[in-house]
Amino acid sequence: MRVLPLSSDSMGARSMATLVETKELRIMIDPGVALGPSRYGLPPHPKEWERMEEHWREIVRHADRSDLIVVTHYHYDHHNPWEGLEIYEDKRVLVKDPRNEINQSQRGRASFFLKRIEGVARVEVADGRKLVEGETLLEFSTPVFHGTNSRLGYVIEVFVREGEDSFLFTSDVEGPSLEDQVRFILERRPKIVMVDGPMTYMLGYRYSRASLEASVRNLSAVLDVVETLVVDHHLLRDLGWSEKIGSLFIKGREIGKKILTSNELANKSLDMLEARRKELYETYPVSRSEMREWRLEE
Repeated sequence: MRVLPLSSDSMGARSMATLVETKELRIMIDPGVALGPSRYGLPPHPKEWERMEEHWREIVRHADRSDLIVVTHYHYDHHNPWEGLEIYEDKRVLVKDPRNEINQSQRGRASFFLKRIEGVARVEVADGRKLVEGETLLEFSTPVFHGTNSRLGYVIEVFVREGEDSFLFTSDVEGPSLEDQVRFILERRPKIVMVDGPMTYMLGYRYSRASLEASVRNLSAVLDVVETLVVDHHLLRDLGWSEKIGSLFIKGREIGKKILTSNELANKSLDMLEARRKELYETYPVSRSEMREWRLEE
């Protein structure tokens, strides 16, 4: 099994786009990439736009050659309903249920996206399903909260197993801080788990210290059952992210477990452009006319 992150916050844009390859299947999970609409009161820097466009080309290239495409929920950093729709042509597309356990915002986005690929792709609801192709098992969780409550809707987690190798993708659980979010991981004991991590850049505003503490406890339990813990996405929007989960690094060293970011898994440099946005504007000044607003929030 090969796991290849194609875009992530640690690589310079909002995304968790990941390719998983087994002998039987090439699985593209969440082919989307976006930018933070505003950080430090600033719109995305031109260098962020360049990186997003670079990542999008890479996502399209790999998704076009994939057998299966998975969409875990309908935020725009996880799918793109405007461009590159040719990647879905004649593909089996497994999606978060667009009608059940979904909030109003995501229901509208799901409807728009699915109409765009109607008649092009073979769309199936994935929630709670298991699929087997040769030695490859693909399993989806039942819906869990995007975060700590239903305000941002629900997501589905994804598990892939091929022989002795296994990979689990949490999608946007913002932690995980809740029992049902982490149970799916602990019961499957994947070799590699990719988590979006606690949303510490909004700590005290939209993310509580209690949720952070719960997430660290749950990730500590995850370390006991996995070989490699990959943390990224929400957590990597915080320049002080490693300090926020410092106890996990200590435990990982003690028990011989790896804690990586997606860029490390992809053998690329750490480049947290959104978290460094203020620095980017100071180092590479931009005139007001050169600034571009991100079209829609996540």
